[in-house]
Amino acid sequence: MTAVVRRSLLLCIAVAAAVTGLAAPAARAADLPSPVPLARGWEFAPSATGPWKRVTVPHVFDGRPAAELFQGTTGVYRLRFRGPATSDGGAWALHFEGVRRKARVLLNGREVGVNDDPYTPFTLPAWGLRAGAMNELRVEVDNRRKPGWREGWWNWGGITRAVSLIPRGKVSMRGVAVMGQVDCSVTPCRATALVDGWMTSRAAGPVRPSVTVRLRPPGGRGPETKLTVRLRTVTPGETARVRLEIPVAGDPQLWAPEKPQLYGATVEASLGGRVVERVQERLGLRSVAVRGGRLELNGRRLALRGASIQEDVPGRGPALTDADIEGIVRDLEALGANVTRAHYLLDERLLDRFDEEGILVWNQAPVYHRDVQLRTAEGRAYELGTLRRTVIEARRHPSVITHSVANELSPQPDVNPTTAQWLESARTMAADLDPTVPISVDLMAWPGFPRQSAYARFRLLGVNAYFGWYTGAASRSTANLADLEPFLRSLHDAYPGAGLVMTEFGAESTMGGPANVKETFAYQAAFVRAYLDVVARNPFMSGALYWTLREFAVKPDWDGGAQREGVTRDGIHDKGLMEYVSGARKPAWAVAERAFAATPLYRSPMPRATAPSLATPPAVRDPSTGTLVLASIALTLLLALAAWLVWLAHGSWRAGAGGGPPSGPGRPDPLDELEARRRRVRATV
Repeated sequence: MTAVVRRSLLLCIAVAAAVTGLAAPAARAADLPSPVPLARGWEFAPSATGPWKRVTVPHVFDGRPAAELFQGTTGVYRLRFRGPATSDGGAWALHFEGVRRKARVLLNGREVGVNDDPYTPFTLPAWGLRAGAMNELRVEVDNRRKPGWREGWWNWGGITRAVSLIPRGKVSMRGVAVMGQVDCSVTPCRATALVDGWMTSRAAGPVRPSVTVRLRPPGGRGPETKLTVRLRTVTPGETARVRLEIPVAGDPQLWAPEKPQLYGATVEASLGGRVVERVQERLGLRSVAVRGGRLELNGRRLALRGASIQEDVPGRGPALTDADIEGIVRDLEALGANVTRAHYLLDERLLDRFDEEGILVWNQAPVYHRDVQLRTAEGRAYELGTLRRTVIEARRHPSVITHSVANELSPQPDVNPTTAQWLESARTMAADLDPTVPISVDLMAWPGFPRQSAYARFRLLGVNAYFGWYTGAASRSTANLADLEPFLRSLHDAYPGAGLVMTEFGAESTMGGPANVKETFAYQAAFVRAYLDVVARNPFMSGALYWTLREFAVKPDWDGGAQREGVTRDGIHDKGLMEYVSGARKPAWAVAERAFAATPLYRSPMPRATAPSLATPPAVRDPSTGTLVLASIALTLLLALAAWLVWLAHGSWRAGAGGGPPSGPGRPDPLDELEARRRRVRATV
């Protein structure tokens, strides 16, 4: 059979599946085991010999940002727990949301894995887990800093995020995301759900799994979407990428900050008609794009206003409680922020809450001042791995409007070939993992550098600007705040097609005094007002984020840029709008709050095609009405098309030894061929 005919038949099958659900038999419902949180009962000791003390995870070694602790140390955690029952053919895995910095994990004395990425989750097999009996989990943590690596925050150590046991079926899914794609250039808007992830076979022999995707509209208002697709045969231990694009039934109900509507999404893997693994997500249908150099959400130009955050609470550092999560959300809302950002992947609980509250997120990989590390192949591979995991974890959240691949790399990557090489690899990989948002990179705002081809390939640029605070270099001064506006205009001239967002600006404040003295509250307030005024009067700027919402712990010798002599420093980054320990709001808070309230989120009106999707849906008709008529028409058309395709491919079918193209391990079927060519199955009703 020719490739054209195979693709056409595949499209027919996808259409039939979308209309009638005939792609594969429905799998039987199954009571699958649920994840088991491992939060309580932990013990911690500075070494394997003790002394041990009871702790609750998340946890840090020491909650004090004391100078003698900054370079890092080691610690050991242990937990005794009763193993959950294991289903037929199933298994369990250990999932860590975050350990800073390096973790060696042992279960019942056996090493099950090592992880050295301190800012992204990781999962390890729970080899040797004793079902129904006591087990001992031991985690050896090392947070000693790598020489020469820069980070703009305190070097916390410990199991800083949640730990759980997660079930694994005979075929196991990982990294699964359900992402929304919306096209409102037509009336009514069209929406699809892009399902992307990886499936690994744990079966003893070759199997051919099926994947079922179900989408439930917000509040049950509207028809459900369901599609079942049978995949190609996979062999024991094989991992294959699964990527499907499914049309959303009914008029799409869009996610937006003013109305953050979320679909329920379920992805199930089944074998022989039996569900063996299930992933449950939430889907937000929204469109994020850059057009004409302006960042848009659902076809409307954005005027972002917000503040960045660090996951750092006094006494706990990044080991956030649920109350800490709610406090961060509450503070952002009180400020009137519609967007936030961090230098690393945010806690999953925060991202969930931002989805629910409609707070946009500038997601960023912790690739910060790493040009030296990028000179080696090993260093480039490590940073790509960090970026990959950051994107995979964040992409399923509709609040995430971009993935920034790096922060403040060389201002001249065109003359720094290893940095340029890495940027191109990073941009390509991030765009493949999440094609629903523009990919970005955050730049240092240093004047005088020509346009860089490596940066021009990005559709969205973040700008970290500190004119009037840091002095810069003698030949590239940033000492004068009045130079900010000319610099931004020159950047727009150099990258006219790119969206520009000021991702950082800020000034330290710790004391009273006049507005012309650095580090006074009055200076900070005037600084914030001046920057927001510049952004407001230059419409090519799509927004601004203050650095940061709250003060946080940083390296012990941090002076903040004020360069006042004879002042004892406490290792606190004082640019925050709120004080670190007390949480008190500084005068600059009120300046930002007023400016944010006076700036509408959108610069352009809602497109006519988009408006109905954000309104309260009309009364839903009986979804069964007209189903048989629609199915009959669709099947009639499909039969006619299939007959034409068979006639067209007559010679190819006759030439095949078995009357058709073989599938299975020996030769990939059409689904696998399309995946290999990075194409997606499109089914349009």
